[in-house]
Amino acid sequence: MEYVGLQTQIWRNNFKSILLLIGFPILLFVLTYLFFFILSASEVDQDIFSMFPLIIVAVFIWFLIAWFSHSAMIRKATSSMPLERKKNLRVYNLVENLCISQGVSIPKIYVIPDSSLNAFASGINEKTYAISLSQGIIDKLNDNELEAVIAHELTHIQNKDVRLLIISIIFVGVFSFVSEIAFKSLTRFRVRGGKNKGASIGVIALLLVLGGVGYLVSLLFKFSLSRKREYMADAGASNMTKNPKALANALRKISEDPWIEAVKREDVAQLFIDHPTKRKKEGFGTFFKSLFATHPPIEKRIEVLEQF
Repeated sequence: MEYVGLQTQIWRNNFKSILLLIGFPILLFVLTYLFFFILSASEVDQDIFSMFPLIIVAVFIWFLIAWFSHSAMIRKATSSMPLERKKNLRVYNLVENLCISQGVSIPKIYVIPDSSLNAFASGINEKTYAISLSQGIIDKLNDNELEAVIAHELTHIQNKDVRLLIISIIFVGVFSFVSEIAFKSLTRFRVRGGKNKGASIGVIALLLVLGGVGYLVSLLFKFSLSRKREYMADAGASNMTKNPKALANALRKISEDPWIEAVKREDVAQLFIDHPTKRKKEGFGTFFKSLFATHPPIEKRIEVLEQF
């Protein structure tokens, strides 16, 4: 595996974030315009084109809401809540000691009320950076193992992995929002003349094509979020704690029960240290799905850590 330094990883993630911030709105505008431009060649009631500026405004508002309330959305999607300091001094001491040693700001700390073992980091800046730990991972890991997991999440924050992930989640959500509007707009079409059936089929085909483009774009987002980020976060945690075996032991325990029941969304699932949903039995479908997985196999991560 190619070695990539910390500063190189940060630069790459910042560059990808800028590309998403610039490129995605342009792509969204082009696809929306293309949708209405193709419709103009069909015998569809022209009133539908009045929706174009409305869609642009709605997407802009949706983006602003998602940008400024993403933390609340993620907390809701994971059922996480603020971790009480008085009852969890052990966790706060581990986080604060690591942050002081690295000279970084202390993130907010949340707990997921689930007995399974998992954790994730989130946020786009120092005001919103946060580490969320399941109750199970707090209760079932010893101090060295829990410290290693926290160091892994702090590395994601340092590397700007979390900011890139949050931006991608927001944009994929915007694309889903637009697709939903487009499909619902079918009910407003009024087709003239004797070509009702043909025009309707054409519109549906157009929506399917644009939906396919949206799906491919979401896959590209996944590919841009390289699975190497987990290996780098593992390496960063090992360097931070000087104890790679502690993280290997933690990952081994996590792999036995990472399933957080509250997590239903795939875009949020990619934030976790291990995928928080139940694994299905091996088969062609699972093999194909693994090609697009956002996490490398946890067994390989443990194997790498044990070689340190």
